[in-house]
Amino acid sequence: MATWEDVRRIALALPETFERTTHGTLDWRVRDKRADKSFAWERPLRRADLDALGAAAPQGPILGVRVPDLAAKEALLASDPDVCFTTPHFDGHASVLVRLGPIDVENLRELLIEAWLCRAPKDLVQAYLGTPP
Repeated sequence: MATWEDVRRIALALPETFERTTHGTLDWRVRDKRADKSFAWERPLRRADLDALGAAAPQGPILGVRVPDLAAKEALLASDPDVCFTTPHFDGHASVLVRLGPIDVENLRELLIEAWLCRAPKDLVQAYLGTPP
């Protein structure tokens, strides 16, 4: 079972990542030369989410993470529906919602690294991966 402290520890270990609070929720971003890019965020369910999900609405802490594209999103949703889910709010958006309760720390680490890779500037990604420019 992962916790917010696990999210914080993993996210802040990634290069040029910082944490901030946006509208009362936690948000992890990687600095880009042009903008700060969010790659993970605390995402409590809103009334519209609860209405859309009905009885299937999960309880507990929920993390939003970026994914590379909609195909990756669909793959995550299909591979682990007890952990990853979405709401109509995120239709057409390359991100998934993650229940922290049932995800183990290693899978959380993989999701956060992938999310960071989606948003980090190319030179930072190359340095992190150890690949030449």
